[in-house]
Amino acid sequence: MAKSYDAIVIGGGPGGYPAAIRMGQLKQKVLCVEMAEWGGVCLNWGCIPSKALIAASHQYEQAQNSSNIGIKVTGVELDVDQMQNWKDGIVKKLVGGVRSLLRANGAEAITGRATITGPNSVEVTTPDGKTESYEARAIVIATGATTIEIPTFKFDGKQIIGAKEAVSLRQVPKRLVVIGGGIIGLELGGVYQKLGSQLTVLEALPQVLTGVDPDVAAVVEKRYVKHGAKIHKNARALGFERAADGSIQVRADIGGKTETIECDVVLVAVGMRPNWRGIGCEQLGIKIDERGAIATDKFGRTNVPSIYAIGDVSGGPLLAHKASKEGEIVAEIIAGHKAEKDWVSIPGAIFTDPEVATAGLGEAEARAKGIDILVGKMPFSASGRAMAARDTDGFIKVVADKKSHLILGWSVVGPSATDLISEAILSLEMAAVLEDVALTIHPHPTLGEAMMIAAQHALGQAIDVLNK
Repeated sequence: MAKSYDAIVIGGGPGGYPAAIRMGQLKQKVLCVEMAEWGGVCLNWGCIPSKALIAASHQYEQAQNSSNIGIKVTGVELDVDQMQNWKDGIVKKLVGGVRSLLRANGAEAITGRATITGPNSVEVTTPDGKTESYEARAIVIATGATTIEIPTFKFDGKQIIGAKEAVSLRQVPKRLVVIGGGIIGLELGGVYQKLGSQLTVLEALPQVLTGVDPDVAAVVEKRYVKHGAKIHKNARALGFERAADGSIQVRADIGGKTETIECDVVLVAVGMRPNWRGIGCEQLGIKIDERGAIATDKFGRTNVPSIYAIGDVSGGPLLAHKASKEGEIVAEIIAGHKAEKDWVSIPGAIFTDPEVATAGLGEAEARAKGIDILVGKMPFSASGRAMAARDTDGFIKVVADKKSHLILGWSVVGPSATDLISEAILSLEMAAVLEDVALTIHPHPTLGEAMMIAAQHALGQAIDVLNK
């Protein structure tokens, strides 16, 4: 007889494990099944390891460029093996924490491959080949997404790689070509540029970091180019050949001309694809939307009423914090509470150098919608705190409705942008107007006071920058 649960969660990543933990807290009998790595992409080869390498590469760069503030360092050495071992230690600690949190909150956890065999049934094959059947009144699909592979650049795990391999390189490539100038490509490309790689980026669209305001993306592009990167936009990677010396010769259409770029490693970073294939969705007739993700309603429910989908498998934005929030919402609903996906906006955090963070509408997006807006801007070049930190590229920009002063969105590019955006998203959730932020005393000297100054600037009341 099949073991019975209130809910079965398929996937132990940043969507699945919070869902299972929250259901455990709500006294639901819940089983969480993970096929491979607890913590999912985020903990194992996404968010966490990449940010560790980004931090390490930033420190390495700073150590070599501090003589202008009176700190002269000689003999700085790069030990990539030790850097990777340190990063792996962080991952191991966090992954172990996931299993501990599940147990502590009363959720059961097993490792195995789950297949949905009916609206209320799941079959799990464990690593030793044994198969068990389980029943539940609700099933939550939290299987995430996987790296998209280009047919002409098949992964070999060594020279043609995806993000999973890129966070575990034990040798810095002398020449690195990144296909895709989006978040993953620029974050990881930036790491290896700082560690010594000659970086070339091939972006098919007219702008890197598509989706953020053009003036924000331009700040990031300028910094990368200043440090030696070659960034080709409106460029398509066509294919590659292996040279006799072991290098890779990438053929690319750049400006209508076919060019060859020699490199040692190619990082393919053209996006992620939802993981719903092979788990029973097709057999049950679960609806897939036009973007290739599982279609859900505001409650996270699929067209099969007992089955929910959360996180990357249910569509964008593909962000860990969105997956976690959806997991908590679905857990509340399954436990009989009222909840839904009612957020005003989901903040975006991009760990390029400089960092980028967004919340709500950007300026270009607001204008495209025909909204009459006020725009306030505070450049970090006018911030004493940014000057002291030697990090003055970028700005904070706020967009608000011209008539009501309701804040519509924020864009931040510059130091600690990903930390500053939390105040921005709170202002949106509480339906703040410009005056709410402008009249709130912010501590000085901080990067955070630039939020206040940007709001003041939109009102024409800024003290620290020239008003329009």
